[in-house]
Amino acid sequence: MGGAPPTAPPAGAPSLRLDAVGLAVDGHRVLADVSWSVASGDRWVVLGRNGSGKTSLLRIASLYLHPTEGTVEVLGERLGRTDVRRLRTYIGVASAAMADLLRPGLSAADVVMTAKYAALEPWWNTYEAADRERALVLLDRLGCAAHADQPFGTLSSGERQRVQLARTLMGDPGLLLLDEPTAGLDLGGREDLVRRLGDLAADPNTPPVVLVTHHVEEIPTGFGHALLLRDGRVQAAGPIADVLTAEALSECFGLPLDVAERRGRWTAQAVEEEAGR
Repeated sequence: MGGAPPTAPPAGAPSLRLDAVGLAVDGHRVLADVSWSVASGDRWVVLGRNGSGKTSLLRIASLYLHPTEGTVEVLGERLGRTDVRRLRTYIGVASAAMADLLRPGLSAADVVMTAKYAALEPWWNTYEAADRERALVLLDRLGCAAHADQPFGTLSSGERQRVQLARTLMGDPGLLLLDEPTAGLDLGGREDLVRRLGDLAADPNTPPVVLVTHHVEEIPTGFGHALLLRDGRVQAAGPIADVLTAEALSECFGLPLDVAERRGRWTAQAVEEEAGR
């Protein structure tokens, strides 16, 4: 399907819109009646327990999974009425599933560069010197310039996550989808990546971002909206301060929690029950 690159939706239209989306897999209801929109410039965090449907939601938003029901629009184009192979090149995706698809022997620079065509190998498309230069600039921005020629599979967990983040920015994307980017990192690696994500969120040139996580402590500064998923349904969605309340998070995760925010970072801690109760 031809046409101009959909790096931005039509004026006034959301960058991502799901309307009454449902997903059933082998008779199991994974998502049900999910309606949600992400506007240009938004930074959203999606939270929920294991199995709540977070990753499936992102796979649908990234056009790698079709819902059983409902409507999905990405960058002004509707799933089912567009060439998803073309549209995917304007969606930056970082996830464990994506990392597993990348050949370990591929250099960090090639991992980033191949995202221009949403490809996994450099020999499937033609690249110019400017493409490699952009990949190197993005690696430098994420603190990985020294690893440009290093095989992806030999990088540390934190380095691989930063390379993936650089990859999401390669194709001048109109939407960034990040699935648990800090998973498996130690404290230092987590805080480094959270800081870099906060820097991206603060940059007005960064497209809208959706970040999936299990932990409120991993929400970077600058994220202004939150969506809570529970059993495949939207429990709450809206401005982050309205959604990340002790009551809402306690219901979402199924245990009493104290929730606090300090200097743009969030914490949640289980409430100790009183003796004798």
